[in-house]
Amino acid sequence: MTIPIGWPRPYHQVMTISDEKYVASTTYRKSGAAMTTPTWIVALDGGQVGFWTSSASGKYKRLRNNHRITLQPSDARGRVKAAPPVDGTAELVTSGAEFDAIQRQVRAKYGAMVQISRFFNTLGHIGKGKFPYGDVGVVITLSEPASPTA
Repeated sequence: MTIPIGWPRPYHQVMTISDEKYVASTTYRKSGAAMTTPTWIVALDGGQVGFWTSSASGKYKRLRNNHRITLQPSDARGRVKAAPPVDGTAELVTSGAEFDAIQRQVRAKYGAMVQISRFFNTLGHIGKGKFPYGDVGVVITLSEPASPTA
C-alpha cells in the first residue's frame, strides 16, 4: 500500500462555518427574543453562506421581519460547539442564481439525507395542510469573514 505524500493531513487546517455539517442559526422575533434552530449550511460564492427553509416556517417569518442572524457550529440537535458565533445579514431568495446554488450545494453536501429529511417533513405534516420543503433560500453575508473553528 502506498501512502500519498502529505497524508495524513493535519487536523489543524483552517475550517470555516460553511465546513460544518450543522450550525445553530439564531434568528430574532419582533420582540427581539432570540430563537435558535439547527440548520444545514453550505458555502456560496463571494464568501457568503446559505441554507434553505420553508416559507411556512417560523425561521422564514422571523428573517422576513429581521434580517439579522447569528450562526454557531452545532450538532444535529442544535447544541452549540465551543466555537465563537458568527453574525450576518440574511437575504431571502425564492428563485434565481443564488437560489439554484443553494439547492445544488445542499444536495451535493448532504446527499441522501435530503430525501430522508423531506420524507420525515411530509410525514410530520400529514393532516395539517401543505408545508413546503426548502422553497426559500437564505443567503447570508457574514459581518466578518468566517473565522476558523476548532
